[in-house]
Amino acid sequence: MKQDLHAEVTARIVAQLETGVRPWMRPWTTGESVAGRPLRATGEPYRGINTLILWEASLIRGYHAPTWITFRQARAEGGTVRRGERGTTVVYSSALTRTDVDPETGEEAETRIPFLKSYTVFNVEQCDGLPDRLTAPLPACPEPERIAAAEAFIAATGARIEAGGGRAFYAPARDMIGMPARTAFRDAHGWYATLLHELTHWTGHPARCHRQFGRRFADQAYAREELVAELGAAFLCADLGVALTPREDHAAYLASWLDVLRADKRAIFQAASFAARAVDYLHTLQAAASGQAVA
Repeated sequence: MKQDLHAEVTARIVAQLETGVRPWMRPWTTGESVAGRPLRATGEPYRGINTLILWEASLIRGYHAPTWITFRQARAEGGTVRRGERGTTVVYSSALTRTDVDPETGEEAETRIPFLKSYTVFNVEQCDGLPDRLTAPLPACPEPERIAAAEAFIAATGARIEAGGGRAFYAPARDMIGMPARTAFRDAHGWYATLLHELTHWTGHPARCHRQFGRRFADQAYAREELVAELGAAFLCADLGVALTPREDHAAYLASWLDVLRADKRAIFQAASFAARAVDYLHTLQAAASGQAVA
């Protein structure tokens, strides 16, 4: 029987959400730092849905190391995957191009048919004999440096932020972010995590990433945009070393997210993809603000 990767991944995430657990909320830390994104053997971070897949695997199996490797890569590095270890399936997009001929005009037209392909990776904690560069813990970044980095990251976006209100929100019509006073948060991490969520909403403006989702609370399209912002904040917090904790005002979204995911097995893939684009856009602004060349 043909494997339905969209359905399999969605079913696992739905199962987590049904218990009240958000797979992108990573409660563990590495040394003094918040655990970051999963890494390839090259040190490159995974993106989009694969970030969620590997965070979920780490959460369930108790892995702390961020690096994941294929069986062949482990062998090439002089190591081996321990006997009996179970791998984790990650995915990537591919496409077939089909050429059809119009029976009336005889003209050819190409149709691109996207599909998912998969391969298996293992956490380096499942392996023996790998070099230290793959298994050594990442150096811990002191909290003051992480907070300073988050402050600089947000400033470089140029977003208009007004603090002092009673709630956190992004107002598309005014293109501004409203935030409560910093003293309303338990710690600096709560302030930055909330602001990174709103910054992800900010990227949806037509002048930026131009996402077109709903605007009304309890609308399914609105729930999709909230899921994008939720994932975008998770990715950004991982990149910046900010601790991400559930926002009380977002508890109401769990039911709507479940409705969306149950109705559309591709919804979590789309949300993760949009979140990855939003995060990439915000990282691009960092390069522009520092005067570096933007690729």
